[in-house]
Amino acid sequence: MSTGLIILFVLLAVIAYVVVVYNKLVSLRNRFKNSFSQIDVQLQRRYELIPNLVEVAKGYMKHEHETLTKVTVARNNASECAKAAAAQPESAGLVNALAGAEKGLMNAMGRFNVVMEAYPDLKADQNMQDLHAELTSTDNRVAFSRQAYSDSVMRYNTYREQFPANLIAGSFNFSEGDLFELQEEEARETMRVSFA
Repeated sequence: MSTGLIILFVLLAVIAYVVVVYNKLVSLRNRFKNSFSQIDVQLQRRYELIPNLVEVAKGYMKHEHETLTKVTVARNNASECAKAAAAQPESAGLVNALAGAEKGLMNAMGRFNVVMEAYPDLKADQNMQDLHAELTSTDNRVAFSRQAYSDSVMRYNTYREQFPANLIAGSFNFSEGDLFELQEEEARETMRVSFA
């Protein structure tokens, strides 16, 4: 009789341990998904500012239609990728697609900034200066949110890979979280818009 109780106790302890590890994996995965949603909020804020920036610039940059169109197309592409990644932040492909779209947007904004230097009246416009301040603030928030997301993903991935949690993670299909990293050095820099 006592051997049966010992086996039952061990079995219950194992089941309890599996439940605890499973719940911690769920908690960590939900934390990194929430962290991604914070990136998404800031990216959406940036995507809403860019059309305003383009509208103010249109009045001054009448001959730069191609540059303004490229910024708008890159913004729309990044916005669509952000929506897809926000729906499934655990999908490495969607997070990588967003990183690529963000790189394209940064490049388009860089070209926009270079062209804008030729328009001193535009740089002096109060609306443009206000938009610049908002864009700079938003870029700082994006950087902070990306760091928080990366920290959350790292905690989740580390726990997921540790023994014996890795056995439980594999059994219940807890896939690895993917970091939101921009691939090229120039894209890693904060978007800079200068009106000085």
